[in-house]
Amino acid sequence: MNERVNLIVDGGSKPPRIEIHQSWWAMNGIGRGGKEWSIEEKFEKIAEAGFTGIMAHLPKEKEAEQWRRLLDEYSFNFGIHSFPRKPEDITELLKEAKQFGVLYVNSQVMDSFVMGQQAVELLQGLVEEARLADMPYTVETHRGRVTQDLHRTVDYVKAIPDLRLTIDLSHYIVAGELTAAASKELEMAGKLFDVLLQRTSSIHARISNGEQVQVDIGPNAEHSMVEPFMKWWQQGMSYWLDEAKAGAVLPFVTELGPPDYAITESKYAGGERLEISDRWEQALLLKRLGEEAWKRAIENHKT
Repeated sequence: MNERVNLIVDGGSKPPRIEIHQSWWAMNGIGRGGKEWSIEEKFEKIAEAGFTGIMAHLPKEKEAEQWRRLLDEYSFNFGIHSFPRKPEDITELLKEAKQFGVLYVNSQVMDSFVMGQQAVELLQGLVEEARLADMPYTVETHRGRVTQDLHRTVDYVKAIPDLRLTIDLSHYIVAGELTAAASKELEMAGKLFDVLLQRTSSIHARISNGEQVQVDIGPNAEHSMVEPFMKWWQQGMSYWLDEAKAGAVLPFVTELGPPDYAITESKYAGGERLEISDRWEQALLLKRLGEEAWKRAIENHKT
């Protein structure tokens, strides 16, 4: 593991690259004709769409064999979630992840009531567990977790030089009620975002309007918050490129959650709330936006 920056690497010699992954959680309820796709169909659709990996929980027992077969069949890279409350919570998980061939482990660190020096020590302990396991490790910027607050998360990053982040700024946009109309507030938040973006090791793609954490951005990405998010994603990618060496991978994960993340209509169909969006089509649109942000980052990095 790179002791200086702890980037995600695949052990290969390819130039630093982005990989567009799909969140497995975001596939909940996805299908056609009122029928959810099977596991095999979901893998097939994800591959057909041009994704190169999946982020999910580490599969267990009987499910693990099926997942390993499908991941190998489609040559997918694989990142996993975790929700630790103490460093020892990931000790065994990191070992199992390495044995399974996981690319990296991401944590939403519990919980939002852990603050200050207690939170710093918790995060330092998690980073140390990952170092000992020689497993690339990221902490997600997420509400309801240690990273609940933008200001305190900036403090944690400053206190822990080896802390690497999965960037999901939708949480801070909605928590701060930052809208496209609030240009002064967005500019102020952007300065703090910049501190976090310098630790980018992964990006979760979801766009907030400052009132809802996940919104439909329109069929052609015409929503007013698209460009600010594109700017932040590009900046995080640029910082990552400054540090990345051969074999480094930047996972860009489209992560549009099912209800209650997804906005629903008041009408019900068979007892189920109807989503206002085609979540799969929106995921494909976010995939294209991620590719465009990467293209901009590469072009700017060359100049």
